[in-house]
Amino acid sequence: MGSSTRFRDENKTALDFQSDVIVVCPKCSEKAFAKVNDTEKKVRLFCDHCGYNKEISTIVFFYGVTGNWQFAAHVYFKAELWLKMPFKDDEIFAYNYEHLDYLERYVTANLREHKDRTHFTLLEKLPKFYHEAKNRKSLLKLIQKLKDK
Repeated sequence: MGSSTRFRDENKTALDFQSDVIVVCPKCSEKAFAKVNDTEKKVRLFCDHCGYNKEISTIVFFYGVTGNWQFAAHVYFKAELWLKMPFKDDEIFAYNYEHLDYLERYVTANLREHKDRTHFTLLEKLPKFYHEAKNRKSLLKLIQKLKDK
């Protein structure tokens, strides 16, 4: 009998991963980083490869209201996510390696435990294909490709 892998839902939401996002550098197209600093209400995009470095305020005018909106770090710059790949008619993506690891642990598990569901957790919001055992092998291959990227 094969060993079963267990995943316990930590009730994480997308917000838990959105402050530090790996992006495609708008200048050189290499791996860059967008990071929100909530204390200073600023977000910075920087690239170790070409030195691109831009910082802007997280206080924005949105739908007629000025406020400190909580978006994923890359959204402020309209930057493309680095960790994304097509999957069938959809797309697999992660904001950063911590997010990718969380998805990998979920996809790998044969036994998935959920507690205190809120309808707002990351796993509850995932497209159906993540939950289907038939996609496990393909998804894990893509996750590995993203890790190696």
